[in-house]
Amino acid sequence: MFLNSGLTLALDRIAERAADVRRAYAPGAVPQYDDVATPAPSSTFTLDPLSVAAPDGEYFVSVDEQGRRLYTRDGSFALRGGTLVDSAGNAVLGRSSATGSLNQLRVDAVDEALGRVDDAAIEPDGRLVYRRKTIEPRSGRRESQRVVVGRIVLARFPAATRLETAGGGGVAPEGVAPQIGFAAQGDFAALAPMQRERSRVDLDESLIRLKEAYVAFDALQAAEFAKGRLGKTAMDLLK
Repeated sequence: MFLNSGLTLALDRIAERAADVRRAYAPGAVPQYDDVATPAPSSTFTLDPLSVAAPDGEYFVSVDEQGRRLYTRDGSFALRGGTLVDSAGNAVLGRSSATGSLNQLRVDAVDEALGRVDDAAIEPDGRLVYRRKTIEPRSGRRESQRVVVGRIVLARFPAATRLETAGGGGVAPEGVAPQIGFAAQGDFAALAPMQRERSRVDLDESLIRLKEAYVAFDALQAAEFAKGRLGKTAMDLLK
């Protein structure tokens, strides 16, 4: 059956509402539609020292395999192959020094190869740290050294900016450049370590809206079918 513009728009609305339902399970996710948004952000405690919650209105920055820069509030990070990645497997960006360029944060390659990376954690100011545990060859004494890999950065957008949905995060609209900074520095607030932000999508409300979108599509489809039958009947009478 040929779909007119009304039916096409209705199908698009179903897809968008279904996407909001899926976002209800993603930490820190922001809905496409404000009518399914929760009143305020909240987070839960986690034993994972690489999980952090971002201040309200700020995003973590990552990069996908195509080099596309993504922005997310999901701070469920992990070390994979020595590189800090987000929950979608995208490398998290930061700076190795205060004035350095944005780059992927990686632990020392030798430490990674020798299994000397212990107690990796992210601190309130965004520092990615770990303990380098070694054994002094002569005495056999165990030593531990704190290593700072770098600091993850945060991004802030102008008010009312809506990110375009992409794999594992959002893409900035064309022509909109975010403010980049460190947590707990300047007007950027500190991170909340060992916290996982809840999704900002109300699951129950998003399911209701999805059902309404399906009902609207069914009504349009029925109207188009009736319209087609009426047209056919009129043509038959003219024959």
